[in-house]
Amino acid sequence: MEKFTVVCPHCESILTIDAKTGAILSHQEKEKKLSSFEELKEKMEKEKELREQIFHQELASIKERERILEEKFKEALKRAEKGNEPMKNPLDLD
Repeated sequence: MEKFTVVCPHCESILTIDAKTGAILSHQEKEKKLSSFEELKEKMEKEKELREQIFHQELASIKERERILEEKFKEALKRAEKGNEPMKNPLDLD
């Protein structure tokens, strides 16, 4: 039985695969190094800052979206007031 070993480019785990069937025979995860408390604390603070930044961007985006929709609505009202011709039924055009 022929088999070959592959290293996963995403998680860097080692996979042993059967050459004929393509089935995974074994999976060995990469050993994770333990981080110190200070490194974990810094990582959590960075993630918190990123979440807050994304939140503020989305909040600004929602406010901008409301303004744009309001402008579109006003423009549609202006067009509706200008147009005095009755609406044509698309089925009547045949």
